[in-house]
Amino acid sequence: MAVGRDHRGQVLNEEFQRRDHNIQDVMIEDLQRQVAELTQRLRAQDIVYRIISILFGFKIFETSTNLGIMACMRTVISKAKPFVQGAIIDLYCKTFSKCFTIADLGCSSGPNTLLAISEIIDAIDSTRRKFGHRSPEFRVILNDLPGNDFNTIFKSIPYFIETLKKEKGDEFGPCFVAGMPGSFYGRLFPNESINFIHSSYSAHFLSQVPLGIENNEGNIYIAATSPPSVDKAYLEQFRSDFTLFLNSRSEEVIPGGRMVITIIGRRSSDPSSKECCHIWELLAQALREMVSQGLIEEAKLASFNLPLYAPSRKEVSASIQEQGSFHLDMLETFDVNWDAGDNSQNKNYVFDKIKSGKKVAECIRAVTESMLVNHFGEEIIEDLFQKYSENVGEYLVKEKAKYINFVICMTKKEGKLD
Repeated sequence: MAVGRDHRGQVLNEEFQRRDHNIQDVMIEDLQRQVAELTQRLRAQDIVYRIISILFGFKIFETSTNLGIMACMRTVISKAKPFVQGAIIDLYCKTFSKCFTIADLGCSSGPNTLLAISEIIDAIDSTRRKFGHRSPEFRVILNDLPGNDFNTIFKSIPYFIETLKKEKGDEFGPCFVAGMPGSFYGRLFPNESINFIHSSYSAHFLSQVPLGIENNEGNIYIAATSPPSVDKAYLEQFRSDFTLFLNSRSEEVIPGGRMVITIIGRRSSDPSSKECCHIWELLAQALREMVSQGLIEEAKLASFNLPLYAPSRKEVSASIQEQGSFHLDMLETFDVNWDAGDNSQNKNYVFDKIKSGKKVAECIRAVTESMLVNHFGEEIIEDLFQKYSENVGEYLVKEKAKYINFVICMTKKEGKLD
């Protein structure tokens, strides 16, 4: 009997061991699958992290402010990605061009340019492989204002191209990268020389502050207290600039070529609605507080306005139709939280008004600091954005605020216009 019990015990023990091993195998396979999926998602981002580390000499994961700025930009590019790739793949399949020229307008000197360009090239390369075609030559032209740090970007280009070749094989390319400094509110390229134009978070900036808004005292953008003449002046400046933008691109893009731009917009017909204006009103509040403390002259604040505009869908569509050179293929809307870390993919996100306020303030500082320094002086900046950070944090306690974004996909009309 004792021998029988020992035998049954040994059999049960072996069975339990087999089950443990099977469970472990399943767990390992599941973990491997998760790692593979995560690796695939991070692959496109890894080149950007490496390049930024080379450019700016910091480890990208060391500071939350760097991550806050990058998170917002990556989220916008990620949400626009399906539309960009859809347009570029459709264009490639209709032309099978042996030399593909891509221009990125308002490229800046951060991660935005390289990530977007990398994804555009990926889309073309994967599509040509499906057809069994040879790789086209790529010409990439990076554009921004002359003050942009092109030299810093160019330092990263050899590594960028080397990585593309390593990932895609010796048959890839070649890929040539050049810079074109200048305002995109004017001609930048030769006639019919560009296949595809991309621009992200640039075309909502105006060529200048609208004229005739001296009566917008105490505000730095359109606000609920702005006179109607201020609303009208901003709209007229947007129409003038966007028409000039389209006129210039209509000369440069080949017939049938594509253009995809992402800008901040608004759903409301009211240009002073909170959805597009309140983030600037909170900055104006911080400036007014500094005026009351004697840190800023009231006249200085009264003469400062931001050169940007968040249009409605109707205003964008009307401008494209009136200019007449492009078919409007698609105009899609998507939202991005002010604190880009607060998203459905970030399961570990816990709201902290101080941290969220700082993240949003850092993003807005990156956009506005040079304008503010030129007008008010550098000495106010730290105090200003500390106050602004606190204002934003308090507001986010009450409301989850979002940027409204438009992805605008256009095709250059073929033949002469009527």
